[in-house]
Amino acid sequence: MITNEQKQACRRVEVMSKKIVAITACPTGIAHTYMAAEKLRNVGKELGYEVRVETQGTTGAQDALTAREIAGADGIILAVDKEIDESRFAGKAVLKVNVGQAIREPQKIMEDALNGIGTVVVDGESAAVETAGSQGSLANKGFRSIYKHVMAGVSYMLPVVVAGGILTAISFAFGIYAFQEEGSLAWAFYQIGAAGALGLMVPVLSAYIAHSIADKAGFAAGLVGGWLAGQVGAGFIGGILAGFGAGYLTLFLSRKLPFPRTLQGVKDILVIPILSTAVVGLMMIYVIGRPISAMQAGITSFLTSMSGSSIAVLGILFGLLYWDLGGPFSKVLYAFAIGMVAEGVYEPMAAVMVCGMVPPLGIALATFVRPALWNQDQREAGKAALFLGLSYITEGAIPFATENPKVILPACMAGGAVGAMVSMALKAGIMAPHGGIFLLFIPNAITNAVAFLAALAVGSIVTAVLIILMKSVRTGKAG
Repeated sequence: MITNEQKQACRRVEVMSKKIVAITACPTGIAHTYMAAEKLRNVGKELGYEVRVETQGTTGAQDALTAREIAGADGIILAVDKEIDESRFAGKAVLKVNVGQAIREPQKIMEDALNGIGTVVVDGESAAVETAGSQGSLANKGFRSIYKHVMAGVSYMLPVVVAGGILTAISFAFGIYAFQEEGSLAWAFYQIGAAGALGLMVPVLSAYIAHSIADKAGFAAGLVGGWLAGQVGAGFIGGILAGFGAGYLTLFLSRKLPFPRTLQGVKDILVIPILSTAVVGLMMIYVIGRPISAMQAGITSFLTSMSGSSIAVLGILFGLLYWDLGGPFSKVLYAFAIGMVAEGVYEPMAAVMVCGMVPPLGIALATFVRPALWNQDQREAGKAALFLGLSYITEGAIPFATENPKVILPACMAGGAVGAMVSMALKAGIMAPHGGIFLLFIPNAITNAVAFLAALAVGSIVTAVLIILMKSVRTGKAG
């Protein structure tokens, strides 16, 4: 007769035998990628699963999964917000989720992966075939696909923009007009940053959107289309359209253009690049370039002439869109601000950075002011959130939002909205799209730095006060 102790022992052995492999990858590869990996590892360990996670961050793949690990896995999770190479998983059932889900619901997605709920089977060409348990409307999948392609472009563009913005700011450190003296060090930094790196921003964005859609075959048309978008004044929006046009046109030609098998190499190397590049280029020059340029000019003019209620509305919109704390909506807003930097409009970048810094800073302030409302782990996490917030890493707020979303999310949205309004109203501007408070050490990287600091302080205080009030009411510690 089997005793209860023996049954429990058998259950523990069964659980320990479960092996899960995962890949985590967010568009920027800075924070979400590693937070999701850490969550999966820690929760998997608590549940008794053997979990291996490969992270695909800004430095490339780390802790890469081996073919043996993939073959022996009982569950496979792809927590990704950008396109990745899935060929390693051909014939395997995988669970595809976004990175945010892996952070919020690690136990659920691991159990779903093990039980085959919502999994898809990757075929030999890396296309996913849905299983019976797969869910999600066509519209949702369409939006997710578009988002992934745009974020793939943004992830490659971001290092170019950061380098260009900071090097351009360094050129201004020698004096606002020092770069005009040809041959000077200020001129050299300006050429590298503004003319070089920032000049490549839109072509890189467009090229890698096309690459995400059609792989290497779409790269040339995307690159040329993006460069032409910059030349005709279509800017960031034109670059996105050029990338999608190049990608889907190349994909169509690759699949539908009839060619003998013996001449397949000629088709791939000669015919498709020439046709796709010519069509995308002509469309940009003669069809969509000028209308998009006019629209871009209108947006720029509106942003530079805003006052009063317009600033309030935009600030509220920024705060609301940052509700997901560095997730998809935040990244769309961030991409918009980068596009404005390319047009020489720096105020939206400052407002967006305030929205991203306020949540962790406000939470940290709340843990310092009212420590009795928090346990020891939360107080320690508050110290980490302070540094992350100063560095413009919004994800420092996520652990708190996961535990208490009804308090944290409204407070962060309100603080971000107020901070963004103050920033826009006082005309704070930022030339580099990352760096947070440390940009203060680069002269002229932040225009009207006092206004930026004021916006940051006001937004953080609003967030902290709201958190303390709501948390005090909910816990009964109002004193």
